[in-house]
Amino acid sequence: MNSMTRKMMYTLAAIVLGTLAAQSAFAKVSAEQAAQLGGDKLTCMGAERAGNADGSIPAYSGKWLGAAWPGATQNGYNPGPYADEKPLFTIDSDNLAQYAERLTEGQKALLKRYPKAFTMPVYASHRDFRYPDWVCDAVRKNATSAELVHDGLGFTGTTGGIPFPFPSDGLEAQTNMQNPHRAWTEQGILDQFVVYPNGNRAPGRVVYKILSVWNDPKHRGSNQDEVNSYFYSETLLPERDKGAITLGWTPNDNSIDRQAWFYSPGTRRVRQAPEFGFDTPQGAGGFRTVDDDRLFNGSPERYDWQLLGKKEIYVPYDSFKQNDPAVRYDQLLPPSSVNPQYMRYELHRVWVLEATVKQGYRHIYAKRRFYVDEDSWHALWVDNYDARGQLWRASMVNYFYSPAIEGFQAGIAIYHDLTANAYYVDRLVNESKQWWQLNQGGLSADMFSPDAASRHGH
Repeated sequence: MNSMTRKMMYTLAAIVLGTLAAQSAFAKVSAEQAAQLGGDKLTCMGAERAGNADGSIPAYSGKWLGAAWPGATQNGYNPGPYADEKPLFTIDSDNLAQYAERLTEGQKALLKRYPKAFTMPVYASHRDFRYPDWVCDAVRKNATSAELVHDGLGFTGTTGGIPFPFPSDGLEAQTNMQNPHRAWTEQGILDQFVVYPNGNRAPGRVVYKILSVWNDPKHRGSNQDEVNSYFYSETLLPERDKGAITLGWTPNDNSIDRQAWFYSPGTRRVRQAPEFGFDTPQGAGGFRTVDDDRLFNGSPERYDWQLLGKKEIYVPYDSFKQNDPAVRYDQLLPPSSVNPQYMRYELHRVWVLEATVKQGYRHIYAKRRFYVDEDSWHALWVDNYDARGQLWRASMVNYFYSPAIEGFQAGIAIYHDLTANAYYVDRLVNESKQWWQLNQGGLSADMFSPDAASRHGH
């Protein structure tokens, strides 16, 4: 279905049934409730300020904004403020039962499958980083104005902050998960590998660029503006695919189709890629899908979404160490799983969000269970199930706080395939030729057009 057809369909539906915004008006909260954001009980993102009962999750401090902690640098690798800490304990296959209530099914499966390679070093939990005032202002404004529209494919409100700090259902929660505070501009040369059971690695390398209009601190637009962000990926490795380019833009409202184009160095031609999204395989070996990026992205239309509430879970957090240029890939990427020496898990409260394929739709993942940080609304972990109901893939993104964006940056993403006994790792910069360049500008919409692909290719 093309964009114009979808627009016409939703316009007619609005005429016949009344506005869809009115149908989801429950999403709004009162001014009194919104005033709680940033107060004594709630952070400006709607997270609970208090710690947990046994003190293993601390109260939110939000004491650091940007490069505020001692030794912080604005750009480039930084070891973070917790570099001298040691693990409190390590979860492994022997003591798994002791911690089972705070583990996902995917984590349990990995601990059992790879008893020597996959362990979970658990560190003290921290909640010390905060967002800039303009992000908090956008969230407060959205609390009293944002609504789902177009059967949950779109949402109203203002850009720059999550739309639903008081989510009432799964669709609102997944909208937050896809629209947390991120970098406005993001550039880098990223390394990727499939690591097979015998230790062999299939490498990839891409030039990666993102221009997120939605996160531009100088632009407070409407969430009904057409473009959310622009993307560009040019293959450098493997050699057989060198020069291939995929670029385009994603909409704010998924009743409009994502637009993508592909440049083939073999034909030197640019063609539209209308099926770019959902479960289209991506990366070496097809160990992840297009909508696996940051654990989920794109239209939510193929799933029923259910918000299961909050839970205390050990999740990857404050993952500075993995990005150290002194850590070589031979050290970081042994068989079965990323070297646990460079992993960091903390106990945090997370939203548990479950997506189940709708009747009449298809996706290679029949069910997905996401664990989403209450403080940032970034998805940290997902367990993906196949059509038989069997756990298939367990994936994570390792975030670290970036002073340049005054928020959390997605570091390495790890996709474990429990059927193939292999894993795919993405977003590595340790040995790449260009460290992350975050919020440094230099990108414009015309760099993400079909003409731009053709110019780069030639």
